[in-house]
Amino acid sequence: MATAKKIQLSPQTDTGVWSTGVTEDSAKIASEVLQEDLEKHHVYFNDMGFHNHIVHHILTLYALGASPSEIKAAYDRNKVYQRPTLPVDESVVQSLHDKAKFKDCLGKQKNYPNFLKFFQREIGQKGVEKVLSEYVFSGDENAESMLARLFGGLLHPIIHLGFAIEFNQPAIIAEALAQTAIHEDWTGSRFLWPSEEAAGGIGKQGTKTMLQLLEEARADKKLASSVLWEDGNKLRDGVLKRAPEEMLKYASQYTVSEEQIQDKFAEMVDVSVYFSSACQRPSKEVKFDFFYIHTVNSSIFYSKILALPFLDTHTKLRLLEWKGRMDLLMYISRNAPELYLDEITRYPIKSDWDTIITQSNRHPHDDGHLSKLVRALRNAESICRPYEGQEKERGLKITGDSWLKIGNMVSDSVKGKGETTMWVRSTGFDEAWEQFDDRARL
Repeated sequence: MATAKKIQLSPQTDTGVWSTGVTEDSAKIASEVLQEDLEKHHVYFNDMGFHNHIVHHILTLYALGASPSEIKAAYDRNKVYQRPTLPVDESVVQSLHDKAKFKDCLGKQKNYPNFLKFFQREIGQKGVEKVLSEYVFSGDENAESMLARLFGGLLHPIIHLGFAIEFNQPAIIAEALAQTAIHEDWTGSRFLWPSEEAAGGIGKQGTKTMLQLLEEARADKKLASSVLWEDGNKLRDGVLKRAPEEMLKYASQYTVSEEQIQDKFAEMVDVSVYFSSACQRPSKEVKFDFFYIHTVNSSIFYSKILALPFLDTHTKLRLLEWKGRMDLLMYISRNAPELYLDEITRYPIKSDWDTIITQSNRHPHDDGHLSKLVRALRNAESICRPYEGQEKERGLKITGDSWLKIGNMVSDSVKGKGETTMWVRSTGFDEAWEQFDDRARL
């Protein structure tokens, strides 16, 4: 049985929102390596805050039907560069029960082991639902700060929490909350809260599609050119520094009412896949943007989050609005590249989904981003298929066999590539494409 300190996957109950070929043997080895990761490794693999992706990778491989040997090989490959766990300061753990002390400890990397121990104990005593409700969704000052941090770090905290919720693992929820607690919270103060205020609150009827807002934002010259190649954090130091009012103007118009939840969910999923796939450079080999794929990879968890019985509708609307707004910000932050739908529609289909999945499971250099993208695309297809024939009025771009074409694009773009050439980083800039080959022309 899974507990706050023990990872235990069951192929009967813990298969995720999209899975194929899950077995007892794969559940066993995945549980074993994830337990070792929990006990031996830090959440960051270096002092720069680069994330340990082992949880994401292993759970995705497990859901995609990878064999025990493939799961073990992926773990062995990625464990070698992880940082070891840091010692727990019991006095700090105890102090976290005080809200003022909890607040003081937020945003400090050194407190990860203390927050982990704290949340393990809280979950062990109160259960997952009460802990999430109290520390993330209650609306008090610390919960609001945690919620904002959940959308920081290139969406890694919400991705980690999403995996934990999807696969019913309390120990990984403790990890996710501890990880969230040590992230910065500028996404709240500089973007999410102001856009919510500008929208007039949570849950207003959405009158524009996300696609409309993306196109309007790209047509805004000040906003579209607000980021420089040399900006360190292109969201914070680019968009939100040089064009904050413009970004808030468009982001605040992405709103979701209660009756729009499922439609807007599909819209968010479709648009994230669209700009992540169509942001090609036609003169260069096909590549997917490393930053954009996080918007797709994080979309899968909303299939579970929006169905959680203990979350009220107000919270679900807020989480969906924040995700859509973060996706719009992410799109602009890579220099708002031109999007070429024909790069998708004209792409040849050489492989079926089973072949694509197998290749991603066995890629020798993947740290989880590839397999996560493939699974998120399969889930995206299942979310958007019911809207076939309604694309124009709903602002959807991906339809028919374009899903499989995108899968082929992904598969071909990483074939034979090492870690540094699997993805393009910041696709809207010429500099990002310099290391990649020109596209062959007949």
